[in-house]
Amino acid sequence: MEKNLKKVLVLGSGALKIGQAGEFDYSGSQALKALREEGIGSVLVNPNIATIQTSEGIADQVYFLPVTPYFVEEIIKKERPDGILLAFGGQTALNCGTELYQNGILQKYGVRVLGTSVEAIMYTEDRDLFVKKLDEIPMKTPKSHAVESMEDALKAAREIGYPVMVRSAYGLGGLGSGICPDEEAFIKLAESSFTFSKQILV
Repeated sequence: MEKNLKKVLVLGSGALKIGQAGEFDYSGSQALKALREEGIGSVLVNPNIATIQTSEGIADQVYFLPVTPYFVEEIIKKERPDGILLAFGGQTALNCGTELYQNGILQKYGVRVLGTSVEAIMYTEDRDLFVKKLDEIPMKTPKSHAVESMEDALKAAREIGYPVMVRSAYGLGGLGSGICPDEEAFIKLAESSFTFSKQILV
């Protein structure tokens, strides 16, 4: 851990159902404990009161607020952390951190991304970038197209041929993903996926 860090913001997993994504609660708790062992102050944002990481004594300061760019920026303004950890809150934290980075919020307040870089997160979450990265190494992958409209999605599905698989980008727990045996099923799933994701992989 960098020795010049005085305070680090950890993005928690946000609102989850009981029994869902416990690994993020566990990993986030361990990250907070590691910060404490290193003598680094910790700030946690997580609206879920039913987690270990929001328990008393785990983080120095806890904000029970949504893990969204608006609220996280307000916390950054108030707390002025030196760094931020994005990889311990699952998809919600990854999406929020990516947006803060792309909008220049982290740079504006001098907050360093610790651990997994935003570029690495984007390479794994953006389906088009991910496929291009895999193409750079000798890794066989199924034929696919990352698309951002229904028109392009239908074109891609027809070119590949049914059945096709749909995988939404930046989606929680595989939401908006599935196998479509025909065009009717594809249209239904793709339209649903585009309601919460700007990009899908066909």
